[in-house]
Amino acid sequence: MRKLLICLVLAGCSGPLGGAPVAQEARLSDQVLTVVVSDGRVCRVTNWRAVPEGAFDACLPGHRYAVQVVERPNLLRQAFAGLTAALGAEGAVPPMAEVVITDAIGQARVFVSPPAVEDIFED
Repeated sequence: MRKLLICLVLAGCSGPLGGAPVAQEARLSDQVLTVVVSDGRVCRVTNWRAVPEGAFDACLPGHRYAVQVVERPNLLRQAFAGLTAALGAEGAVPPMAEVVITDAIGQARVFVSPPAVEDIFED
């Protein structure tokens, strides 16, 4: 019985380092939400515009997402998006949005897409 108890304690200590996997990055394209997870998985929602809030049941059980688009971005961005659309590249400029990923215990991680310029050039 003592050996069994020791084995159970050791098995409990041998789980993955850092605990449960967490979202590390969230990116949006015109239609796809891509989330990079700390364990290396990549989860995708293929039509986030149709379903701006939902669950990652297959990829990250217990995790939910919510996308809140910035409806009126700054004038320079509006002009750039309008120019690309006029040139036939509709949807080439990803939308500005806040993406909230909530884990199974209710802890929320907030991401901005596209990332701020200073976040892109971080070491």
